[in-house]
Amino acid sequence: MILFSSVEIVLVAAAVIPAVALMLYVYRKDHLEKEPTPLLWRLIVQGVVATALAVFAERLGAKVLSGMVNEKSLLYAILFYGVVVGLSEEGFKYLLLKRRTWNSPDFNCRFDGVVYAVFVSMGFALWENIDYVVMYGLQTAFVRALTAVPGHACFGVFMGAWYGLAKSHERHGNPSSSKFCRVMAVVCPALLHGVYDVIAALGGGSLSWIFVAFIAVMFLAAYGMVKRLSVQDRYL
Repeated sequence: MILFSSVEIVLVAAAVIPAVALMLYVYRKDHLEKEPTPLLWRLIVQGVVATALAVFAERLGAKVLSGMVNEKSLLYAILFYGVVVGLSEEGFKYLLLKRRTWNSPDFNCRFDGVVYAVFVSMGFALWENIDYVVMYGLQTAFVRALTAVPGHACFGVFMGAWYGLAKSHERHGNPSSSKFCRVMAVVCPALLHGVYDVIAALGGGSLSWIFVAFIAVMFLAAYGMVKRLSVQDRYL
């Protein structure tokens, strides 16, 4: 029998609570028809799986990139954090999201796309957060609660907005528009994720304020998008 110390319980709780709070917020904004709980749990698990796949892809990408570019150069940081990490993490989130929900009969409202993508993203952030917090402590939990977890939630909102629009176009017989929206469901969050990671990796000085401003603007944009799409939601 495995016994956890009170410190370990506090650390895990600090890692989990921000992700759970954001999932509950988006879930409550789903006014037309709540998604089945078993499906949402599966999406959280898909997010955890995406974490493992992304780690493998990032390690492979780092090996390939280090053979082409000096690891200490600015170009390496931009290519690794801006391209490899962003595409790996958002790409695997999207692939597992689409695999589990695209043909689901429960995917019958545009806002469902936002709910699904946020739950996958929060599964990813939750597992990543537990790993960081257990390794580095409560200070890391506080910082990530204000940065990384909301960041993943925002990436999920932008992914879900395009994903739900793609489903709407498919239902209305517009396959080319649906395909474009599916591409954007990866490209948009991957670009945002890449910019986020590049600024965070370079860090220090004026970039710290740029980082805070970037997160604030992105969070406000995602928050406004959730409110708008929730109010405008319709059955497909």
